[in-house]
Amino acid sequence: MKIGVVGCGAIGSYYGAKLLQTGSETWFLLRSDYEKVAADGVFIESVDGNFHVRPHVARRPEEIGVCDLVLIGLKSTANQRYKELLAPLVGPQTVIVTLQNGLGNVETLAELFGPDNILGGLCFVCLNRIKPGYIHHIRHGNIVLGEYGRKPLERTHQISNMFQSVGVFCQVADDLLKTQWEKLIWNIPYNGLGVAACAGYETVLTGGDVDFFQLGECLPTDKIHADPRWEKLLIEMMREVVAAANALNLGVSEDKIRYNVDRTQSMGSYWASTLLDFVHRKPIELDSIFKYPLEAGTRAGVEMPRLKNMLRVLTQLSTLCK
Repeated sequence: MKIGVVGCGAIGSYYGAKLLQTGSETWFLLRSDYEKVAADGVFIESVDGNFHVRPHVARRPEEIGVCDLVLIGLKSTANQRYKELLAPLVGPQTVIVTLQNGLGNVETLAELFGPDNILGGLCFVCLNRIKPGYIHHIRHGNIVLGEYGRKPLERTHQISNMFQSVGVFCQVADDLLKTQWEKLIWNIPYNGLGVAACAGYETVLTGGDVDFFQLGECLPTDKIHADPRWEKLLIEMMREVVAAANALNLGVSEDKIRYNVDRTQSMGSYWASTLLDFVHRKPIELDSIFKYPLEAGTRAGVEMPRLKNMLRVLTQLSTLCK
């Protein structure tokens, strides 16, 4: 199998490196990390054991050509580049698997490349890109994989088996949309509060204006749980997400709230991806993680005041980013 990895940050590099271990011809499409990875490969420092791989590398997708499988690890803020980056990699039989967070990604891919070969994968993993070509895998790593707009096919299980053969626990989901909302139970509050907390509790709670001259500290996961006010708001926000999912007839259990809280507390001090983006003043994923879920929940008749207020704060804070 020929595999192309587009978006080689922490997510793309880690899972791309894992797939390379299957013996597949694996290409990384790179920009800033190209020289380092071309010279030294990719090093994964992992709780499950360190390893080093040497993928094929390219600066332009035309250098890679048509693939059997394309793995997308881009931030959703780069979705406007889908056609430019993916078209040279995609043929009639190419399967596209996006590992991106939030809503709207598979729909955009289906509009560009047709709905028949689009899959979504939800990653439950603690990862950080420490420096070019160096990924720190802290904890977890499982994927839930689903077909866009259909039940699992034979190929869904084949891709799952590929991941499992190299030590990545990969479940196959009957309903991709349900799985996306279950992931949002974590993504919305932890990614959002980690950043929005620097604007203050009252601002987040009431949706007030942010004073950019008095920003406080951002909050990794352990500090959110260390403050009863933030933890209470986090759980209330999770309940809004569950209510929205169930208004969409997805049948998401409230037990997922306790599950996510317990698992996150086991991570220690973890910096969510949106928090890292904000600290480095990179664009944050407002639409896919926050705006689209709010719009979907509102259309389904669910009031989501905490998410609405937090989105307003995050939108103001995002003006500090590139």
